[in-house]
Amino acid sequence: MQQFNQLTDRVWYQTPVSETDRPILGLIVGAKRSLMIDAGNSSQHAALFLEEVERQGLKKPDLLALTHWHWDHIFGLKEMNVPSIATKRTVARIEQMLDYDWTDEALEARIGQGIEIPFCADAIKLEFGPTRDIAVQLPDIQFEGELVVDLGGVHCILREVENDHSPGSLLVYIPEERVLFLGDAMYADIFSAKWNYTVERMTLLLDAIAEYDAAYYVWSHGEAMPREVFEQEVAMLRQAMDVTERAGGKISEMRRLYKETVDRVLTTDEEETLVFFANGMKS
Repeated sequence: MQQFNQLTDRVWYQTPVSETDRPILGLIVGAKRSLMIDAGNSSQHAALFLEEVERQGLKKPDLLALTHWHWDHIFGLKEMNVPSIATKRTVARIEQMLDYDWTDEALEARIGQGIEIPFCADAIKLEFGPTRDIAVQLPDIQFEGELVVDLGGVHCILREVENDHSPGSLLVYIPEERVLFLGDAMYADIFSAKWNYTVERMTLLLDAIAEYDAAYYVWSHGEAMPREVFEQEVAMLRQAMDVTERAGGKISEMRRLYKETVDRVLTTDEEETLVFFANGMKS
């Protein structure tokens, strides 16, 4: 069951649902206005979020920031009916979806063309059922680089970042609260033939994230991770990148080098991460 949690004085979020791929939705509440992070994967998802906002007596969103273009973050946009913000590259990708049909046949056809993937198609079917009233809507405001939004006593820094999951994604940093919303930027590229990370893009992303002094890091399909836990994740990724380069992307040698460094059996997460980096070296 989804929960609506308060993370800091002015930051709230609704927990994700893995079965239908509902991501975390965030709300930053200022003295003058509030900003929602991502629109949800359906009108039902967005409406549930708004119900929770009202139940908590919070100010409804005046603005909305989309972290990237994937369906589970944008299909609730029409329900929100507030000005929305995204990077220029995100808007360009959403434009490509405007004329899509969402029937089973259309989804299967796009899977065959390499445009869609079974993971997303299956989640769409579960979230919407057989009748799919899906209206893709373009964001109202687009930008490149960085945009700062003043909510009144609290600011949101929207930062465009390179990453493997969806180039042109944005991070949302709230300096007064020391919270960084990551969107899906830390996740792998899931639209390639083999899910992957690349050393180049992950390095750029981690270097950008390191510029912000955050106490919490919010993963869209995970949790609000405290700094000390996130730093362990970053250390693992940087170690994985190091052995990837040293081994030239050869997975058996990567495993040997990593195990030699940590002096123990690899965890499931470490094993998956190494495979993703190996895939990225070959793509």
